[in-house]
Amino acid sequence: MRILFSLSLLASAAAFAPSASFIRPATTLNAEQFDQEQFIAESKEMRLKYLEEQAMFALKIAVENYGNAVFPNAMIAGDCVITHLLHRMGYLSDGKCKVMVVDTFHLFPETMEFLKEIEEAYDFKAEVFCAEGVPVGDKAAYDAKYGADLWKEDIEQYDKVCKVEPFQRGLKTLSTDCMINGRTRWQGFERAWIDQFENAPIGGGLAKCNPIAYWTFEDTFDYIAKYQVPHHPLHAKGYPSIGDAKDTIPIPEDGSTKFVDFKFEGDPVPWLDYASERKGRFVGLANKDGSTKTECGIHVAGAEKTFDRDLWEAGAVKNIDSMEAALEIKKSGKPAVFTVYAPWCKFSIAMEEEYEKFAKENPDVDVYAFRGDEVRDFVTSEFNTSSFPTVNVIKADGTAVKYESEKRNAEDFKAFADSTM
Repeated sequence: MRILFSLSLLASAAAFAPSASFIRPATTLNAEQFDQEQFIAESKEMRLKYLEEQAMFALKIAVENYGNAVFPNAMIAGDCVITHLLHRMGYLSDGKCKVMVVDTFHLFPETMEFLKEIEEAYDFKAEVFCAEGVPVGDKAAYDAKYGADLWKEDIEQYDKVCKVEPFQRGLKTLSTDCMINGRTRWQGFERAWIDQFENAPIGGGLAKCNPIAYWTFEDTFDYIAKYQVPHHPLHAKGYPSIGDAKDTIPIPEDGSTKFVDFKFEGDPVPWLDYASERKGRFVGLANKDGSTKTECGIHVAGAEKTFDRDLWEAGAVKNIDSMEAALEIKKSGKPAVFTVYAPWCKFSIAMEEEYEKFAKENPDVDVYAFRGDEVRDFVTSEFNTSSFPTVNVIKADGTAVKYESEKRNAEDFKAFADSTM
């Protein structure tokens, strides 16, 4: 038994032995050194071959052992590698693995065009999801419902509306039980300990497969070059990673590093150094606590906590469902408290309980709520609304007086109503 085990070890070692070109007789070592560049090239090829096999094995487990593997594809470099691997394994053309894309309505124009290119090249059709209640590809409808400047007003709400919610809705719509994604340890400290399989925060038990978890960014481009994999056209314009056009820049900013015709132009180090892949992402954005933004919210704990579809669906607060009904309240000659809200807005959500409490404790006051995110021009002109929620007292003459305080509790609502009516 020991002899057989030893022989197997020798055989394994032999597989990784250097080629004959690197071996020199002992007497000539000082006169002629081995070809260092060739050694590095062969070593990288050995590493890439192993990484490919490892990634394909993980993908096989994800697709074959689960009923509905879904790959949310952002078309960044790592995702292009995974797409190619899935294609090589036949999982795209046979539909065993579905591809999902989230259109934030703020992507580079090249991104959705590139999607069409790879759909044709790999014989699949991606399922595209976007902000709730908006037709796919209809930016004007998005602007009308959520506002073109939502990301400027509240980046966290923008992430929920345009990324997290459609992402999770897509996974649920496709009955996902295993999510494939392109996160790697090389991308930064917040991802430094991920493994090839994890439990995702979404749904409380969804499996997450990270097939290229152990790849460096250099490995990714080595693979793209080796197989001439279709990749995002903005790599040729200096972008190491591609997200929303509004907050993604080239690295370095002068665009001197590029990936053109399957090879680097300029110094690749600004792209390939540890935690550098996403340096050009989320530029100029900060979290509410002032920290630098590094994640969009899809892959963080608690991402499953999205907004409700509506607020005050039952109870003492009367929900108004049309612009005509809202105007009738102004014309009624009767004082009222009237709040314009958005169901995805965390501040609207946060005040739901207190506003309901105010309505219950003051049955002699008419208390209304009106969803305004779909009719912004109307609520801006008629109900002083520049952000959500906006609380107004409607006076007997129809004048809407805005509540300016950030204190949103039942006692403060009552004090404002009493002083204004």
